[in-house]
Amino acid sequence: MNDLHGFHPQSFTAASAASDTVFYSRRPAGPMLDQGAQTAITALYRTLLPEDGNILDLMAGPDSHLPTDMEFDSVIGIGVNAQALDSNSRLTDRVVSDINETPDLPLADESMDAVLLCDVVPYLRQPVQVFREAARVLQPGGLIVITFGTRLIPQKATALWQALDEGDRRRMLTVLLQRAGFGPVDNGNVTPAPEDMFWHDAVHAMTARRPDVV
Repeated sequence: MNDLHGFHPQSFTAASAASDTVFYSRRPAGPMLDQGAQTAITALYRTLLPEDGNILDLMAGPDSHLPTDMEFDSVIGIGVNAQALDSNSRLTDRVVSDINETPDLPLADESMDAVLLCDVVPYLRQPVQVFREAARVLQPGGLIVITFGTRLIPQKATALWQALDEGDRRRMLTVLLQRAGFGPVDNGNVTPAPEDMFWHDAVHAMTARRPDVV
């Protein structure tokens, strides 16, 4: 079965034809999520990520939102903006690469303990290939952590992502993750309290583990 069987052929196209490298070089680097949402993601990572593990941050930017009180053997960032990667102090290795153009990851099989995609899944144009590569580089039982908010860059978010509501986005990602070989998917979200003046963006999270055999 084709990776995208059942999806419209234009589902994962973007309005902007500019390469990600060119497009994001013209935009300020950094997350669209507000500070409260970023703090919530850091708290989530604290509960999920293995101390002293090997972490891969896909489509990384200037901040991986990792807990400052946790140490990791390695944190590898892959992204299109070299300057943003250079400013990310948590990264031990930096790879400048556009995974929308080349989803193959330059990493060994079963070399990572966790793969992070923070607020970037709206922009994946080859999602199953990227998720399959994530599964390949993960250790058996390794974790993929996907987080996203509600705001997006309309020129680069895929057509299907923009057409769906939050519930259908989760269902779509579940299908794509399972086609890539991941096990059962867990879902959760955190909504800011109405009285919080610094946190307005809800955070949606999905996690899945690589089975022993992919």
